[in-house]
Formats: sequence, structure tokens, C-alpha cells
Amino acid sequence: MGGIFETGMLLCFGASWPFNIVKSYRSRTAGGKSLIFQLLVIAGYLLGIAGKIVTHNVNYVLAVYILDLAMVSVDLVLTLRNKKLDRMAAAQG
Repeated sequence: MGGIFETGMLLCFGASWPFNIVKSYRSRTAGGKSLIFQLLVIAGYLLGIAGKIVTHNVNYVLAVYILDLAMVSVDLVLTLRNKKLDRMAAAQG
């Protein structure tokens, strides 16, 4: 039963990332984005994955961790791209 609740939590957290990804892609600016926040979320997902592996509790929940981690990583890459675009726009100024 715990796996079902854990999966629900991860799905709730993960539901927001597709919207963030689309917004980051379309806006082409990093305004309002926090690299530290994104890195902490990634660290949290990595720790959750490590917990599954260390406790030998590898099940379907691990796939949701990996999906969420992938989405946050895509958003991180877009944030880095957008920070570069912001610097270029400021330099042209």
C-alpha cells in the first residue's frame, strides 16, 4: 500500500513539470527560475532512487522517480539555455 501512496505523491509532484517545461521553452527567459531549487529537487529524486536501490525495494515506483527526474532535468537544461539567452540579450542591449 505504501508504494501506491508514494506513487501518488510522485505523480502529484510530477504533474507540474510538463507545464514548467512548456513555459520555459516558450518564454525564452530564465526570469523567476531558481537553479538552486531545481538542483535540490533533482537531489531529492536522486536520493529517492538511491533509497529504492539500497533497500532492495525496486518496483514500479522507481519508474515514476525516473520520469520525474527526467522532467526536472529537461527544465534545468531549458533554464540554462534561457539564462544564456538572457545574457546575450543584455549584451546586445
